[in-house]
Amino acid sequence: MLLELNRITVPPGQTVFLNNITWQEFETLLEELGEHRSSRIAYANGTLEIMTPLPEHESSKELVSDLIKALLEELDIEFFPLGSTTFKNQLMQQGIEPDNCFYIQNEALVINKKRLDLTVDPPPDLALEIDITSRTHPYIYATLGVPELWRFENSILKIYILQNGDYQKTQYSPTFPNLPLTDILPQYLQQIQTSGRNATMKQFRTWIKTLSGNPS
Repeated sequence: MLLELNRITVPPGQTVFLNNITWQEFETLLEELGEHRSSRIAYANGTLEIMTPLPEHESSKELVSDLIKALLEELDIEFFPLGSTTFKNQLMQQGIEPDNCFYIQNEALVINKKRLDLTVDPPPDLALEIDITSRTHPYIYATLGVPELWRFENSILKIYILQNGDYQKTQYSPTFPNLPLTDILPQYLQQIQTSGRNATMKQFRTWIKTLSGNPS
């Protein structure tokens, strides 16, 4: 299997599916691929998906992540970002690598851990997916128990919260209640294209401070 995989080239923006992959083969594959790679993987019940993102995908991921971090920082909410860490649960036969993820409510439970095991550790509180070239896998995130999932697709932000094992679309994030983020974040993301990142981030932070009543 690894020999065959080494012969596979996944061009940016393309996806390869491998069927009938056992959990041990999945674990071996992850070790072989290593942590420093551009590809993303998703695994569910024997099917492995390998995707290589486009530069547009990566830039959007970084910019949206910057906006989320600014929100958490300006609202003085402790958090622990774990990027595209591989989250997997052998008992559930599921594995996923988000575009970014954040431990927020459970930050204190994982901040000192070098490795996470979702059979005993909590999943990220918020996962981010940029749907330009990849397919978000809500079933995997739901199975792993991720409480909140953000999807950016065609410059539209969709927020989902996990209720009774399924994701329900909501207008407001429970992490940032009463903030109209589905309207505001796409606007600031678009503004970056004309005003530049730094100028836009300064305006965004000012907006948060004004809204939260903390102008300092």
